[in-house]
Amino acid sequence: MSDELSAVDIRILEQIQRDSSLSTGELAEKVGLSQSPCWRRLQRLKDEGYIKSEVAILNREMFGPSMFVYATLKMTTLTEQTRAEFMRKVEVTPQILECHTIFGDRDILLKIYATTLGWYQKFIFDVILKLPGVIDIQSMVTLAEIKNSTAIPVRGNRAL
Repeated sequence: MSDELSAVDIRILEQIQRDSSLSTGELAEKVGLSQSPCWRRLQRLKDEGYIKSEVAILNREMFGPSMFVYATLKMTTLTEQTRAEFMRKVEVTPQILECHTIFGDRDILLKIYATTLGWYQKFIFDVILKLPGVIDIQSMVTLAEIKNSTAIPVRGNRAL
């Protein structure tokens, strides 16, 4: 996909991953274009799906103490209906920030936003264990955040 992107497209994508609130004029200045061509390129990148959405990243420290918990789930075999119900319940639970299927002896990886360990223990019983097909949970609580980025590398993504 990045073979279709010009060097200017890549610079645009890098800049908006750092700060999507830049005006078109500010973005154009940073990537070395005039405003109109920059706006057209930005619109094309949106139209082609390179830009999925633009969001504000909140400072979670402003909302009080919190932690991330990574929970791996062991699942029973699910029917199409129970799989759809599982995915729907995960989607509508705001404390579940991410959900991934994984290889290995575990089936699902969840990233959960928790305020305390006590809150998380209650969440396990009230929410996770009530999800369709969950038969076991293993949790890892993070102690400190060393790196947190939402930016994906848009240069040199091909095999190393």
